[in-house]
Amino acid sequence: MLENALSARNLSVRLKVTVLSLVSAGLIVLAVALPQLVHLVAGASGGIRWLPMYLPVLLAGCLLGVRMGLMVGVASPLVSFLITSLLGNAMPAAVRLPYMIAELAVYAAVSGLFTRSIAENRMAAFPAVLLASVAGRSLFMLASVAFMAVSPLTPSVVWAQIQEGFTGLIAQAVLAPVIIMAVGKLLEKK
Repeated sequence: MLENALSARNLSVRLKVTVLSLVSAGLIVLAVALPQLVHLVAGASGGIRWLPMYLPVLLAGCLLGVRMGLMVGVASPLVSFLITSLLGNAMPAAVRLPYMIAELAVYAAVSGLFTRSIAENRMAAFPAVLLASVAGRSLFMLASVAFMAVSPLTPSVVWAQIQEGFTGLIAQAVLAPVIIMAVGKLLEKK
């Protein structure tokens, strides 16, 4: 969606890459900072309940497309883990990190598939977010089944986390499309 808007303005390739890179970096920063804020306000279980890192990744997929969205989806948990590990409280936890990278990659890729549709009709952001959420959470569950012999994240633990995260999923199902539509409206202006 953002790339389409930049192309419509006949910007140079260098300027487009710069803008897309800056937006990607900003979304990664938001994906690192938002969980910290949620944990501060809602406590340790706030991350599992509200899934704050997922919102910037959904925005990245819908606004930037599959490739840049994937980069944001993979980089966000890695950057967060590296920074918070240095501070003594790794988020996400090391055991959850590979699952979260895979899950957020799916969120970004699936929502990114809708970028052109969203550019044509911003209401397409709603199915993009819903399908990305279902696909990402499904992958999380399937990965727990595949690796249950070597991971403490068993299917029952993952299912409990998925159930607790329904609040965040519902909030994102409304909030992400509204943000995407607002950005689309801003991009329409000359």
